[in-house]
Amino acid sequence: MNKELVDQVKSAVDIVQVVREYVPSLKRSGAGTRYIGLCPFHTEKTPSFSVHGTHQFYKCFGCGAGGDVFKFVQEMERLTFWESLKYLAERNGIPLPKRSDLADEEAKKRGAVYEMNEIAVKVYQDLLFSPAGQEARAYLKHRGLSQAIAEEFNLGLSERGGQMLVKIFEKQGFTHTEMESSGLIRVRNEGTGHYDVFRGRLMFPIHSETGKVIGFGARALAEGDEPKYLNSGDSDVYQKRSVLYNLNRARKPIQEAGFSILVEGYMDVIGVYAAGVRNVVASCGTALTNFQVRSLRRHAGEVVLNFDPDNAGANAAEKSIPILLEEGVRLRVLSLTGGLDPDEYIKANGAAAYGDALRGARGYFHWLADRARTRLDLHTPEGRVAAFQFLLPAIQKMPDKLDRLAVANDVAEYLKMEPGIVLDEFRKAAAEKRGRVTRREENTPDANEVLLLHALLGNPEARDEIVPVLRGLSVVTKFRSARIFEVILQLVAEGVSPSYSSVEARLGEPDKALLVSLVFADDTLSQNFTTEQAVACVRQLAFGERDVHLAELRQRIKDAERSGNMEEALHLMEELNALKRS
Repeated sequence: MNKELVDQVKSAVDIVQVVREYVPSLKRSGAGTRYIGLCPFHTEKTPSFSVHGTHQFYKCFGCGAGGDVFKFVQEMERLTFWESLKYLAERNGIPLPKRSDLADEEAKKRGAVYEMNEIAVKVYQDLLFSPAGQEARAYLKHRGLSQAIAEEFNLGLSERGGQMLVKIFEKQGFTHTEMESSGLIRVRNEGTGHYDVFRGRLMFPIHSETGKVIGFGARALAEGDEPKYLNSGDSDVYQKRSVLYNLNRARKPIQEAGFSILVEGYMDVIGVYAAGVRNVVASCGTALTNFQVRSLRRHAGEVVLNFDPDNAGANAAEKSIPILLEEGVRLRVLSLTGGLDPDEYIKANGAAAYGDALRGARGYFHWLADRARTRLDLHTPEGRVAAFQFLLPAIQKMPDKLDRLAVANDVAEYLKMEPGIVLDEFRKAAAEKRGRVTRREENTPDANEVLLLHALLGNPEARDEIVPVLRGLSVVTKFRSARIFEVILQLVAEGVSPSYSSVEARLGEPDKALLVSLVFADDTLSQNFTTEQAVACVRQLAFGERDVHLAELRQRIKDAERSGNMEEALHLMEELNALKRS
C-alpha cells in the first residue's frame, strides 16, 4: 500500500467528523479535543467511547474497540482497508490510482460485486420505464407510488427471460465466478450455463448506510409466482443480518426526529416515506437482529415498532421486542386501527392521521399486556402466573436495573400481584444475566509521563528541547510507559516526526493500551501546557535523577572509607564534585 497516499488521506480527514456521522451522541469533553459518546460497537447507557481530535484515533474503554479513521470505517461499513481508504479519499476529493494497482484480492472481488450491482440497478430501472414495464408501473400506481418516488428509491424491473444480466456482464468482461459471487447470477443445476436469479419481479435495491448498492429485494408480479418476496443471499458485500432497508436515507431524519420507525416491508417503508415521514426503516427479509438494532441506536435511542397487524406481524413484533430491549432502546409499539398496515393506513387516512397515531404510540409493556389479555384468563391465579411468564422474557432483557424496577410496578398492578413478589422474580432474572460489558479500570498515569508524552507527540518546539535531555535520563526506563518513550526516541533518531499512529504501530498490545490511557489521561493538560512547562518537567526529572545519583555516591564514599579503601573513596569524591558542578 502506498504510504504517501495513506498519509495524505489521513491528514485530509477529521476523524471527529467521520465518527459523528455514526455516533450522533458524540460531544466535546471539556475544553480540549477529546470527544465522548455512546459506543457504536456495544450496548451501553453511560458513554465510554472516546475520540481524540489531536491524535486522530478512537477508543472505547468499555469493549476495547479502537484505532484510526480507517479502522473505524472498516468496522462500521465492513470494508477492507483499501475500500475504507477509497471511501475516505473520494469524499475528500483525493485522486486514487486504479484499483488494480493498489487493491488486495478481497477488495477487487468486492469491487466487482459493487460494479455489477450498479449495472443491475441501471438495467432494472431502464426496463421498468420502458414499454415492457407497463404492468409493473400499473402496480406501483395502484399502490399510490409516483414515478418520482420510484426513481428516488431506484425501483426497477427484472427481465422475465433470465439472460439479460448474464449477457451484459459477459460483455462487460466479468468472469462467471465474479457473476456468481454477486448473487445476481446462478449456474444451472445441470451445469450447462448461467441465468439471472431475479426474473419478472419488481426490484428494490438495498443500500449500505453510506449509499452503496449491496443487494436486492424482489417482489413477484405474476399470479402464482412464489415466493412473493425473494431477497439477495449473503455475499462479499451484503450480510442481511446487519442491514436495514432505507437507513442510508433515514439516518439524518432519525437523528432530527429523535426516534426511528421500524416497519416490516419495503413497500411499507416507501409508503411512509412518500407521505413525508422520513425516519422509517425495515429489516431486509429477515427477523430483526441485534446488529440491526445497534445500527438504529447509533442514530437515536428510541424506536417505534409498527409491524403489520395480522398474526404474522404481531408474532414478529413479539419476537423483536426482547431484542430491542436488550440493546437498551426506548421502545413504543404502534398498533394502527382498522387492521391496516402502515402503507394502507396512510392511503386511507392521510399522513396527518399517521403522525397523530405515531405520537400516541404506547410503551411496549402495554402492547405485550394486551397480547397476554387476549390469550389468558387473568381472573385466575394460573392465568396471572402464565401472563407473568409471558412478560418476563422481554423485561429481563432490559440492561438497565432502574428501567426494570420501573416496569415492576406496572406488572404488579396489571397482574394484581404483590410488588415484592414481582421484584424478587426480576432480581432472579437479573442475576442470571451474563456477559454484560463492564468498564475496565485503568491505573492513574504519572503526571510527568502524561505531560512529556503530549509534548513529544504534539509540540515540535518542545520536542526539540527535551529530547536531548531525555536521552541521558535513566529515570525514563523506570516509567510505566518506558517502551513508549523508547519508541518515540527511536523515531526521532530516524528523522521521523513521532505521531500517535507511528508510535502505536511499533508497540505490542499492552503498551498500545497504555498509550491510549496516557493520551486520554488529561485532555486539558494536552491543550494548555507550554514549551517552558515541558522543559521544566524534564529538567525536574534530570535534577531528581542527579540528586539520587549524588546520594548514591555519598553512600558509596562512606562504604569505601569504612572498609579502609581510601583510593576508591578519593576516586568517588572526584566523581561527586564533578556531578555537583554539572
